[in-house]
Order: sequence, then structure tokens, then C-alpha cells
Amino acid sequence: MQEQALNPLNPSSPVLSPVAAAAPRAQASVRNLPVNLFASVMGLSGLALAWRLAHDSLGAPAIVGEAVGAFALGVFVLISAGYLMKLARHPQAVQAEFRHPVAGNFFGTIAISVLLLSVVIAPYSAPVAHFAWALGLSATFALSFVALSRLLKGQVDASLAVPAWIIPGVATLDIPVTGAHMPMAWAGEVNLAASAIGAVLALVLFTMIIGRLVHRDPLAPAMEPSLMILVAPFAVGFLAYTNVVGEIDRFASMLFYFGLFIFAVVAPKVFRRGATFSPSWWAIGFPMAALANAALKYAESRASAPLWVVAVVLLVALNLALAVLTVKTVRIALNGKLFA
Repeated sequence: MQEQALNPLNPSSPVLSPVAAAAPRAQASVRNLPVNLFASVMGLSGLALAWRLAHDSLGAPAIVGEAVGAFALGVFVLISAGYLMKLARHPQAVQAEFRHPVAGNFFGTIAISVLLLSVVIAPYSAPVAHFAWALGLSATFALSFVALSRLLKGQVDASLAVPAWIIPGVATLDIPVTGAHMPMAWAGEVNLAASAIGAVLALVLFTMIIGRLVHRDPLAPAMEPSLMILVAPFAVGFLAYTNVVGEIDRFASMLFYFGLFIFAVVAPKVFRRGATFSPSWWAIGFPMAALANAALKYAESRASAPLWVVAVVLLVALNLALAVLTVKTVRIALNGKLFA
């Protein structure tokens, strides 16, 4: 991948704002820090949880998952500090990003990051994990409510129905994914409510997005990595459903296999030669991590050699993808292009 500093999901990006294409490069500023960079925390947290599953089922070294989890937590603290600085210095920029019909959905990545980190932290501090999960689910419900309310206002341009729209629905599904073992008396009902809201939202939005992709112009090249988000409703849905019902039944199997099928369809469109790098590439991280987690969990339940091969291949691919994204993101952060 070649490197590119522009963020296609930022309201000021040339992909979303043709007028900005002719403007000179802006001076490096925290004002330009994109909220979708929190997707990196989602991918890294998902990788940490995948390594924990690999440790339990395949005997992989436990230290790998814990090290990746610590790294994910550090990245979250770093990005949060930067975005809080952006909020303090440029509140209008944050407000514009939140109100944007595409970029606004990426605020859900903050809530999902908190939910996932609650599981990463759980073995070390149960009270902190419980607090983080409660905070994450509150933010998730609020953002899902806002996202659906905006759509129901009407007169929404159908061309804006891009994969990022799925994020609020997937965020709600992440509540039962991360809260299956929460001890609070009310956790069970919250998980059921979140499963219901997330499943229907994800299904409806997935249908709208597929319709837009079929009948409208293709996504701009810089937004093609977000196609991987289409995998998330089924991979995350599998994890949420199995946590709620407590077993892997035939419906869970169908969710897993359809998620695997969607991955096979979109992967060649995402991982193409000549693709340029931008922070939006982190959109591939969490869907791939969710699918790898689902594959490890499914392979363990079926004890099938071919399924273990699929799970290991997905885990290796996830590690390679996130390693490349991490190196490239650090590079553009150090040379200032991330904030340009």
C-alpha cells in the first residue's frame, strides 16, 4: 500500500467534499485528527481476544494476547488524549464531524473500544472492567438512538448509505459480546435488549447499504476498505448470539458461514494492488478480528481440522494486516501527515 495522508471519512476530505480537493494541504493540527482512528483500538483489542482464544484452544503463548491487549489500551489512551485536545481547542470541528452523515457514525468506534477494553482489563481488575462496560453500553445505546433518529428524519441521500452506517448496529451487538459474564443483576436483560436492537438495526442497514452498492456509483477508492465492515454484523452477530443462548446451534452456524462468505467476496475488493494508505484502512481491523474470534470459537465447538485451518489462516491474516497498519500509522504520525 502506498501512503496517503488524507482521510476519506473526514468531513473535510476530498472524497466527501470535492471543493476541498482543490485546496492546498492544511497545516498540521490536532484539528485534523480523525475520529475513525479509534477503529485501531477495536482491531487491536479484537486481536488480543483472539490470541486469548488461541491460548485456550491451541495452546498459544498467553503473553502474546496480554501484550497486544496492553498495547491496545495504550493506543486508546493516546488517541483519547489527542481527541480530547481536539475537543478543547476545536469544538466546532468535533461538532461538524459528529453531525456528518458518514463520519458521525465513527463515534461508535469510541463506544465499541471501551466495551472491548472492558474484556481486556477484566482479568486484572473486575471493578474497572465492570465500570468500563457500563460506560460503553450507555454510550452505545445513546449513539444508536441518535443514528436511527437522524435517518428517520427523512430526505437522506441514498448515496450516503455506506458501510459505516452499520457501526451503530454492530456497536449494540458488542454489548452482549463483551457482557456475557457480567455479574450485575440487570446485565442479562441489557444483553437481550442490546441483541434485539443490534440485530434488527444491522439487518436493516445492511440491506440499505447493499442496495446502494448495487444501484449507485461504486465507493470512492479511498473508501473501499470500509467494505470489510459488511462482515461485522454476521461475525459479531455470531459471537453475540452464542453468548446469549449459551451454545452454538444451527442458526449460529449460518451466521458464521455467511460472515465467512461476505469476507471472501469483499476481500479481493479491499486488498487490491495499488491501494493507497490512510487512517480509514483501520476499518478492516475489527471485522477481521470478529471473524477470527468467531472462527476460533466455531472450530473448537466442531473439532474439525478444516475449520481449524480456516481459523488459523484468519488469525495469521489478522496479525499481518494489523502489523502493516500499525507501522504505516506510526510512520504518518511521526512525519506529520496524520494531522495534515
